[in-house]
Amino acid sequence: MDNALRLQYLEAMGIDVWLSRLSFDLAVKSEPVATESTLLIDNWTTLQAEITNCTQCALCTSRSQSIIGAGNLQANWMFVGNPPDQQEDEQGLPFVANSGLLFTEMLRAIGLTREEVFMTNIIKCKPTNDLDLYSEALTRCKNHLHRQQQLINPKIIVALGDTAAQTLLGTDKPFSELRGKVGFFNNTPVVVAYHPAYLLKSLPEKNKAWMDLIYAVQTFNNTEG
Repeated sequence: MDNALRLQYLEAMGIDVWLSRLSFDLAVKSEPVATESTLLIDNWTTLQAEITNCTQCALCTSRSQSIIGAGNLQANWMFVGNPPDQQEDEQGLPFVANSGLLFTEMLRAIGLTREEVFMTNIIKCKPTNDLDLYSEALTRCKNHLHRQQQLINPKIIVALGDTAAQTLLGTDKPFSELRGKVGFFNNTPVVVAYHPAYLLKSLPEKNKAWMDLIYAVQTFNNTEG
C-alpha cells in the first residue's frame, strides 16, 4: 500500500497524521488466498452445524442466532472480538454496524481486508446480565474457538477487547497490562488491541489502538522471518 492511501485510512480512523512518521515496517507479508480442501470444508461444515445448534449453555435460549465467524478459512490473521452485541446477534456476523466500519478501516490501515482475515467472537451467543451464564459460556465456547484456530491455523491472533484478551490468554490481568506483549493460544502468537466498539466511545484511545496494530504487524512479520 502506498503512503498516501495509508494516510487516507488513518484519517478515516481518526489517527493524527504525525503517527504515520513512525519508523515501523508496515509491509504485511500476505499470501494468495488458497482454495479450501474437501477435508477442510467437511470439518468446517461439521463445526458450523455444531455451533449453530449448540445448547451447551443457557445462552442458546435467548440468542437470535449463533455467530460462527466470517472471512478466509485459511487466513494468516485471525481476529477475535469481545462477546457479540445486539446487532451482531441479529445479523449472525462479527464486527457489523459502526464498529464494523471502523474495524474495516483498522484492517485497511495495515494493508488487510475483511476477505483476507478470519473474524469471530470469543463466545458465539449474545450474553445476558446473568454473570453465571456468561462465565459458563466463556468456558464452553473456548472449545469452539480452539477448533476454529486448529482449522484455520493462523500465524497470528489479534484479541480485540478485554474479555477476548483475558479469555484467550487465560489471565485476569488488566487489559492495559496485556497490551504491547505477545501471548499464546494453542501455540499461536496473540497480540491484544482495543475493540472498535470501545474506540467509538473513547476517541482519544485511537492513537493507542494504532500502536497496537503496529505491534501486531511487527509480531506477524517476526513469524514470517
